[in-house]
Amino acid sequence: MDALVLVDIQNDFMPFGALPVADGDVVVPVANALAPRFELVVATQDWHPVDHGSFAVNHPGTEPGQIIELGGVPQVLWPPHCVQQTPGASFHSALDIGPVHHVVRKGTDPEIDSYSGFFDNDHRKATGLEAFLRERGIERVTLLGLTTEYCVKYTALDGAALGFEVTVVADGCRAVDLALGDGERALAEMAAAGCRVVSSGDLG
Repeated sequence: MDALVLVDIQNDFMPFGALPVADGDVVVPVANALAPRFELVVATQDWHPVDHGSFAVNHPGTEPGQIIELGGVPQVLWPPHCVQQTPGASFHSALDIGPVHHVVRKGTDPEIDSYSGFFDNDHRKATGLEAFLRERGIERVTLLGLTTEYCVKYTALDGAALGFEVTVVADGCRAVDLALGDGERALAEMAAAGCRVVSSGDLG
């Protein structure tokens, strides 16, 4: 069986959001077009407490873009985003959530971030996504969403390492690109790890 995983298609990652991604909203129509074609659709949702350790404001003297250590692993500092119970954490209003069977909330522990839909950044805790997919006989996972080089990439790499056949829909993803080309490098890294990188038009 096949599942579609929609990664973090939330207001704060849109061009108008707190952590804006250029053209982030173009992933919404791609998601809406593909979702009805899958037997199972899951959405991941960044769901941070206000005191989350990835927020630069919680580390006086730092700025977004700096790298610190959080939970024993390198952590890029970000502006506050996707804070629990705020409009920024909500899915984009144009995203059709009707086909979504299950939502995985991640990044809830203030002491560690969770880019991947499967685990936190140190793989200490699972989100429950793998168990949810296994229980339903899912073998193949197709991913799209935000952002290419962070949450999409780490979800794809973890999915492949767990033994799922992973397909990444490149035109359904957009990158932060803190460094120019980060998104393209992430797509290459996912392909090198055995993920299939396609455009939405390639999906039969």
